[in-house]
Amino acid sequence: MSFLIRVALPDVPGALGSVASALGEIGADILSVDVVERSSGTAIDDLVVELPKGRLPDVLITAAESVPDVEVDAVRPYAGVLDTHRELELVEEVAGQPDDGLAIFTEGVPRIVRAGWAMVVGPGDEGARTLTASTAAPQLRELDLPWLPLARATVLDGEESWVPETWQELGTELAATPLGKPERVLLVGRPGGPQFRAAEVARLAHLAGIIAVVLSG
Repeated sequence: MSFLIRVALPDVPGALGSVASALGEIGADILSVDVVERSSGTAIDDLVVELPKGRLPDVLITAAESVPDVEVDAVRPYAGVLDTHRELELVEEVAGQPDDGLAIFTEGVPRIVRAGWAMVVGPGDEGARTLTASTAAPQLRELDLPWLPLARATVLDGEESWVPETWQELGTELAATPLGKPERVLLVGRPGGPQFRAAEVARLAHLAGIIAVVLSG
């Protein structure tokens, strides 16, 4: 089974290699790696690793944190590998099918930002309504979103009163960004975490900005 493990490690040569070696010692096979963020001498990396049958994901945490100054932020099941070029493919797909562009974009976003689901929301008769949603998104027609309209991309507090109870029970981390206008927002959820980093929110905002231009063309 494959897992996505997010680690914070010293931003120095050899640090990632030491983590890879530690994971290899428990039989974990690293399928792909992506640098999420670098700041103040620390790197945040996402690794997709495959564990042999019968091994529990806890061993990934133990192995990675056996390397000095390495901390595991989160571990969760993950299918596939990390593809840093997926944004371009999604933009091209939306441009090729503009009538279904919003739905195509919403379905593709979770793979890009490694989230569980995504939905696009806009004003409704009673609060906000769902315009499009990815396959795994919660089935909600109306939402009470006190932060709508949204001026800029941001991380949202998953424990605030507007957040549905089921989302809170799953420890869902949330991020949102305007999609062409403040009243139309892309909302992305990561059940079980990890929390969205500043670089990921910026990436989400940049992608939403491109898609908004493509859809308005």
